[in-house]
Amino acid sequence: MNSHKAAKVAKVFLIGLVAVTVFGFVVKGLWNALIPEIFGWHMITFWQAIGLIVLSKILFGGFHRHGGGDRRHWKNRMKERWESMTPDEREKFQQGMRCGRRPFATPAGPQA
Repeated sequence: MNSHKAAKVAKVFLIGLVAVTVFGFVVKGLWNALIPEIFGWHMITFWQAIGLIVLSKILFGGFHRHGGGDRRHWKNRMKERWESMTPDEREKFQQGMRCGRRPFATPAGPQA
């Protein structure tokens, strides 16, 4: 079981390394194709492109996980609430949800 886990970690690490390398070359290529021509700035190296990716992630994206845990928690909570509702409460809830899904209403008066 441990060898399976180690192989999985190695595989994830390798995929991450390949993704970072590819993304670094894409950023470098785009920068060198566009920025010197548009703004007159210098061309960058691969490592400078990686630095730009990390810097932009820190400044704009952060390093939080996108595992979907919040979505799963919300879904489980809604399931529990649904199961605890009476049939009348479920019907009332469904009616309220349908209210927001109506197509756009046309004005009752004559069209101009």
